[in-house]
Amino acid sequence: MIDSGLVIRRVGCDQVDEVVSYVCQARKLLFPMLDHQQLPLDLRLFAQTYLHAPVGAFVEARNESGRLVGVIGIIPYDYRFPFLDLPAAGVVEVVRLYVDPQERRQGLATALFDALYAIAVGQAVSTMYLHTHPFLTGAYDFWVKCGFQTQDVRDHGGFSTIHMSHLIPQNNSTK
Repeated sequence: MIDSGLVIRRVGCDQVDEVVSYVCQARKLLFPMLDHQQLPLDLRLFAQTYLHAPVGAFVEARNESGRLVGVIGIIPYDYRFPFLDLPAAGVVEVVRLYVDPQERRQGLATALFDALYAIAVGQAVSTMYLHTHPFLTGAYDFWVKCGFQTQDVRDHGGFSTIHMSHLIPQNNSTK
């Protein structure tokens, strides 16, 4: 079960540098085959993307000593996959979920997602979209447990990619 000493909250301006560094390290571990010299746009423009945009957020988890142990974010979906059946508006993409290996299997990823879901509901989001990959052990099963359904599976850039979505009931914040 999740450690009661954990603090889950939205990332603020004071945490940006540390969170970006943490996400970059996680990205290197999860995707060693990618070019890590080029920082992705959402990380280069972190504050604009996650903190100051009308739709978007980034959530962190810290242990009782204040060490960062998990993250997750949402950004407006950019409709780059035209084959997906998603609404024309109100769609966000769930991105950058990472939990330190020693903190896994204790409910932290679920707690991070729940906090993010509550933010999405408050931002009047209608649909959450994400994609994951079979080589990310446990990811697909986790997202199904969170209420996501598979929309499509395709190869993108040499990766088998599972596209998933989750409708948010309107006037109801339950998952």
